[in-house]
Amino acid sequence: MSAISGGDDTQTPLLQTSFSSDERNHSLKKGNVWTALAHIITAVIGSGVLSLAWSMSQLGWIAGPLTMLSFASVTLASIFCLWNCYKSPDPDYGPVRNASYLDAVREILGKRNAWVCGIIVRLYFIKIGIVHTITSSISMRAIQRSNCYHNEGHKASCNYGITYYMLAFGIIQAILSQIPDFQSTEWLSIVAAIMSFSYSMIGSALGLAKVIENGEIKGSIGGIPTSTTTEKVWAISQALGDIAFAFPFSLIFLEIQDTLRSNPLERVIMRKASIMAVCVTTFFYLCCGGLGYAAFGNSTPGNLLTGFGFYEPYWLVDFANACVVLHLVGGYQVYTQPLFENTERWIIKKFPDRKILHEDYTPKQIPRLRLNLLRLCFRTAYVALTTGFSTLFPYFNQVVGVDEAITFWPIVVHFPVEMYLVQKNIGPLTKKSIILRVYSFITLIVILYAFVGSIKGLIKAKLS
Repeated sequence: MSAISGGDDTQTPLLQTSFSSDERNHSLKKGNVWTALAHIITAVIGSGVLSLAWSMSQLGWIAGPLTMLSFASVTLASIFCLWNCYKSPDPDYGPVRNASYLDAVREILGKRNAWVCGIIVRLYFIKIGIVHTITSSISMRAIQRSNCYHNEGHKASCNYGITYYMLAFGIIQAILSQIPDFQSTEWLSIVAAIMSFSYSMIGSALGLAKVIENGEIKGSIGGIPTSTTTEKVWAISQALGDIAFAFPFSLIFLEIQDTLRSNPLERVIMRKASIMAVCVTTFFYLCCGGLGYAAFGNSTPGNLLTGFGFYEPYWLVDFANACVVLHLVGGYQVYTQPLFENTERWIIKKFPDRKILHEDYTPKQIPRLRLNLLRLCFRTAYVALTTGFSTLFPYFNQVVGVDEAITFWPIVVHFPVEMYLVQKNIGPLTKKSIILRVYSFITLIVILYAFVGSIKGLIKAKLS
């Protein structure tokens, strides 16, 4: 990932630093609409899809689908703003290329906004690593529990911890984190995208089979009833946080755009890939969430594949959870590679004379392997951090809601809208500017509501 040019790099704080995309050889970039689509699918169809049936059960048959469509629309609005930000000041000719989200914020909105954005960006990447670690470990445990239920009956206890699974996932990520850069993760994204389609289709198919077996569509217009209105209010707020988590990919949008060839224009390719991705993922989300709710109604589990609404065929449940794990292995890298690369480039700029930090070592026995002391130490420490935090708060639905509520509005709404207004030279009192800022304010209120409810749910889960 590159950083924004301009300013004295030796005196610029880490949270403001990135490097110009012009440092790269763009003739080597061979990305196309399909590789971009694979990256997006890997980023979007992830752990969040597993909680959508539960979210639907809290909102009911009318508000649930409408909420999903609303968040899909917010995601589309975000990418409509962002695909013009890859080059600035002119969206087609530049000359400045913004190869990351933070690059664009600093180049278009200035250093102060970039400093605030830098903090939020790093929080976002860290929380993605934590959520992926939690979800993958829950899915690995679900495979063990599925086999236990099959052998010992559905009423067996089959209680297992997830700490060892988290450690196993962390070890795998520590190894894969040595992949040098985001450009080298295309193969991982393709595998992960295939896995995400696989478990989404399996979850939807199992839900449909359960509906047919029941002979009825369960659920109601108002969702799961609660003993008090206050409980319903908090449940809805957490459901909003979970749905918000399932859609956005704004933060890695420009990183993906930076992998594309220049003919046709990158933003033309990215526009096509983005629209395709949002349409496909929204369809899968509606199927997975809707069929899960229709199958279980008021008994809908928090995680469709690991909450054990489905026991049989156990081998298919096992396969679906294995697909979840493989997808999250790739998804973790897609989201953290930009953070790794940006931080390491800043360290190298800060200590240009320390050759040990930026020189690669290639073992004679494995000539394609590139080892680097900085990558080895920093990335391993980062993986250890996310793994350690995951063991403290292993609560899927609550963590998903809290994490997304913290970063959703600034990353998906505020900064894209402000950059769009600057790029298009739209004045503050114009009709378009007023509409966009009202939209931004309304979204902020909704996300604050989701944040408060998710925090309450996390505290309740920790104390129970």
